[in-house]
Amino acid sequence: MGKIIAICISEKKGTQKHSIESAVLKENWGIEGDAHAGKWHRQVSLLSFEKFDEFQKKGAEIDYGAFGENILVEGFDLRTIPVGTRFQIGEAILELTQIGKDCHSHCEIYKKMGDCIMPCEGVFTEVIKGGVIKPGDEVIQLPLPKDRPFTAAIVTLSDKGYAGEREDKSGPMIQQILEECTDSKYQIIEKMILPDEKVKIERQLCRLADQRQINVVFTTGGTGFAERDVTPEATIAVCDKMALGIAEAMRHYSLSITNRAMLSRAVAGIRKKTLIINLPGSPKAVKESLEYILPALGHGLGILRGTDGECGNA
Repeated sequence: MGKIIAICISEKKGTQKHSIESAVLKENWGIEGDAHAGKWHRQVSLLSFEKFDEFQKKGAEIDYGAFGENILVEGFDLRTIPVGTRFQIGEAILELTQIGKDCHSHCEIYKKMGDCIMPCEGVFTEVIKGGVIKPGDEVIQLPLPKDRPFTAAIVTLSDKGYAGEREDKSGPMIQQILEECTDSKYQIIEKMILPDEKVKIERQLCRLADQRQINVVFTTGGTGFAERDVTPEATIAVCDKMALGIAEAMRHYSLSITNRAMLSRAVAGIRKKTLIINLPGSPKAVKESLEYILPALGHGLGILRGTDGECGNA
């Protein structure tokens, strides 16, 4: 349990946030009057007061809102709380959607102090239920339900798709199959199309695993013999350990349909608590592969996030 120390907003992006006496949280929007509110996953930012105070003791002369935080909250080490956690403040409910952020341009604090805590210590939330909040309000961390859906991201790798020269049919196929899956429930958090560029693929896979803590990322495309096919290499580069059985199972099943399945270089691996699975590039092969692995996948994802027990016997 914690409490709100300060609430800050800025009317325009790129300007310093300032403290306000109270705020209206609007469902699926953010703080009324704040420039960063909107229909996205970073509606309201939170920062631990303990981290703010620690930074201030280094000699920084800073006001509330200096790091771009909307809510300064005492009593939580926010970075250690899993994505998906909900916080109740009076009638309002916030859901944690992202840990930290990429810093593309250094702020004034960084230029002055050589450091800024928001990229590594700040977190972001969506407003699930609206309400009025003010400094001093109690903040309650709600327990995560064990039967919550698995979060998923879909990443299509295609130079032509990224350039708008080819319609992405595999990504929507993955979405349809996940939405219709009866073995486990999946909540699709992000969808994107990227070019076949290893560095860009690695960066997004890391972001989805580290900041958004997605349970499973499905990639489609870039697993063949073409010079630009680098999806397996990007996946291996970011994974802490591999889950080779998944890719082997998909190839084994696909070989019963076509001998060209032997040409797939797809891999699967784990980064922290995120499973990354390379799927083929064609909608037909995506459908075949997913329908084969999904019945067993839920148990593995449950073990990975800690809501299922181990499957081995003592």
